[in-house]
Order: sequence, then C-alpha cells, then structure tokens
Amino acid sequence: QVQLVESGGGLVQAGGSLRLSCVASGSFFVVNRMGWYRQAPGKQRELVARITSGGSTYYRDSVKGRFTISRDNAKNTLYLEMNSLKPEDTAVYYCNADQSGTTYWGQGTQVTVSS
Repeated sequence: QVQLVESGGGLVQAGGSLRLSCVASGSFFVVNRMGWYRQAPGKQRELVARITSGGSTYYRDSVKGRFTISRDNAKNTLYLEMNSLKPEDTAVYYCNADQSGTTYWGQGTQVTVSS
C-alpha cells in the first residue's frame, strides 16, 4: 500500500512559478515510478511528467523547458517545479505512483494560472 499526499498548489499569475510536493508513505522501501498528472475541467487526465527510482524522466511536450520533476528517495517525496506558468496549465494536479503492479493516486491539488 502507498499513500500519497500532495501540497503546493494555488493561484498564480501567468509567468509565475509554483512547486508541488507529494509525500509517499506506506509499506515500501522505494517507490518504483512516480509522476504528475493533471486534469482540467471537461478534459481527460493527462500525464505531465514522470520519474523512475533511478532518475530517468519524461515530460509532455507542452511543459518541456518549463517544468522539472525530481524526487528525494530518502524522504519519499516527489516534486514538480513549474516555471513560466500559462493559463492553459490550470488544472488539478495529481501525484501518481506505480508500485508492485499497482497504481496509486493522491487526492489532487488545484493549480490556477490567471492571465
């Protein structure tokens, strides 16, 4: 079992920055793969960025160069540094973890970017 708790969302003006955090807890040593998804109103949930336990990363094209995903395995914490935010980044952001064949989700944190 893995429990995920996100924090760090909020309201920011276009061009601003936010840092999301996700703390993982439960019966594991290191979570294999973790990522951030987002879901805007009326749209499907989409993968934003993903990172393996070894540090390999993936970003969707629209956030490359603006977002940075990282993790601290000692603290079981996942981060998403978001810079140069745009109104189209507005969504609920969810932390995701894949562990032992099971996918886990956090409760989500709202990010709103005003123009």
